[in-house]
Amino acid sequence: RIQRQKFSFYMLVVDDDTQARVGHLVEVSQRGMQLETPVPLPVGKVYHLRMELTPDISKNLFMFITATTKWCKPDTITPNLHHNGFEITEIDPEDKEIYQVLVSKYGGH
Repeated sequence: RIQRQKFSFYMLVVDDDTQARVGHLVEVSQRGMQLETPVPLPVGKVYHLRMELTPDISKNLFMFITATTKWCKPDTITPNLHHNGFEITEIDPEDKEIYQVLVSKYGGH
């Protein structure tokens, strides 16, 4: 099992194709991430995601990730929120370096 760690700050994730807000990052690992969303996302759908970055992660304002939804479940405390697991399927080399910083700083070890 891959170690994950919950985020203690808000990192917005947007669908780069539609510019719609998808949700925000709540966990990150080497192969994927978990987003909290206001609606359930369809399992198996491929998303082109744009993630807002904080200055402690990168000088870039955003990074881009292609990821597939692997699972979705309602939040146990707030039923109008959903947790969605994503597997990263594509990321360019520069963004992969940024993602590695994110994982090493906030992900499981």
